Amino acid sequence: MDFLTLFTMSIIPIMVAMDAPGVLPIYISLTEGLAPSERKKIIRQSIITAFLITISFVFLGKAVFNALEILIEDFMIAGGILLLIISIVDILRFGDKKLAASSTLGAVPLGTPLIAGPATLTTTLILAGNYGYAPVIASLVVNILFAWIIFEKAEALIKLMGINGARAFAKVAALLLAAIAVKLIRLGITRIIE
Repeated sequence: MDFLTLFTMSIIPIMVAMDAPGVLPIYISLTEGLAPSERKKIIRQSIITAFLITISFVFLGKAVFNALEILIEDFMIAGGILLLIISIVDILRFGDKKLAASSTLGAVPLGTPLIAGPATLTTTLILAGNYGYAPVIASLVVNILFAWIIFEKAEALIKLMGINGARAFAKVAALLLAAIAVKLIRLGITRIIE
């Protein structure tokens, strides 16, 4: 198969695994009340982190997992627990009391495990084995750029919804994040049992 066919076959699975539109409400929730310059810094940090982790994982993932005797399922459970903790803290936050923005917010949890989470890492690793490195890396670059554009346009969505709408949306997003976290934990445990 030619490069274009392999690229096309790998771009959609990575897009589904990365789910940038699904991460957007969580990004809005975590960056609510921050200055636009801080948001831009967080976006840049999350995109660079997600790209570097995924690229590294494509080349080194199997070796690292084998060396540490870690299963992909272990990775899913750990990522799920981290996301569950983040969502619970966000749901239980009352009033205008906002968590202090961490200097690593873009890296964790946005860059990983939200953008470059277990699904993205596993998908790219499998696709690279099936289709080769070049089309998978090209597909990854396109999807990372797509995620960057979505996060850059988040402010327009906040203006459209208004501050109360954005807060309500953020609470629903935190609940969805908890559900995603439980799903990751469940899938990891189920695969281990099987």
